[in-house]
Amino acid sequence: MPSARRVDVVLFLIALVWGSSYLVAKTTTGALPVTGVLFARYAISALACGALLLTARRGARRWTRAEVRAGVLLGVTQAAVLVLETYGVAYTSAANAGLIISLTIVLTPLLDRTAGSRGLPWTFFVAAGLCVLAVGLLTAGTGLHALRSGDALVLAAAVVRAGHVVLVGRLTARSPMDPLHLTTVQTVVGSALFLVPAAIQLSALAGGSASTWSQLVYLALFCSVFAFLAQTWAVQRTSPGRASLLLGTEPVWAVVIGIGLGGERLTVWAALGAVLMIAGTYWGQAVERSHRTGIARERRREWLTRRQ
Repeated sequence: MPSARRVDVVLFLIALVWGSSYLVAKTTTGALPVTGVLFARYAISALACGALLLTARRGARRWTRAEVRAGVLLGVTQAAVLVLETYGVAYTSAANAGLIISLTIVLTPLLDRTAGSRGLPWTFFVAAGLCVLAVGLLTAGTGLHALRSGDALVLAAAVVRAGHVVLVGRLTARSPMDPLHLTTVQTVVGSALFLVPAAIQLSALAGGSASTWSQLVYLALFCSVFAFLAQTWAVQRTSPGRASLLLGTEPVWAVVIGIGLGGERLTVWAALGAVLMIAGTYWGQAVERSHRTGIARERRREWLTRRQ
């Protein structure tokens, strides 16, 4: 298989497992307490990262203080995202959760100030407005009403996740960091954060069925460890635009899997909201990418002018 095709396949797999994570998380939280699910997910991920570190010990790069500091901070923000997201998906549909969390795509550029001082074009805000309208339609059901608790929690998770993405960019831009080191620290921090809340639920975890534990292993190994490391590998081998386009299929997979495997249904309003959300996030992503590329070209022209 050509190298470019392999990268595309990996990116599609990442989007697929992330899209499937909402239905899996909803199923596991139906069988186990949320904090128990989160602790198990983090603990399994930490053990897997430890095993990878042991196998890669020869010739591996040394740990740095910057990696540990960044990993601890990112571990806290990532844990906040998963708390909101997992509690949210427990009280809403997997399809809704996957669509609402995709707001991260348009929220991230609003929080990120590294692209330069020039404001985003007005078309970006139109795309963002479409996404806000989409959230209202997704949560409307048979009529307009206030956000349900699950939808509100996933919406909060999208905001925190956007902040987490911006923080990742800022911390890793200062110095090169090993993705496995960062992932390991984050999983250890998450395990520590959820250990005490989950301690009183260890008996429930121990009594979980084989099906539930297989889903926990899937969340940990595929949706956490594999997805993060594979994303880092793939993004280094393709253009940011192509990577974001393929990873942006995550909400589509969330809807397909939620309806196809989870038996969920979308009302007419929610279906319209799904279409607007996907269109708005893709449009906003394209506008932001073009804006960032334009700024980079201007800076290069200015640099060449000064050199002359």
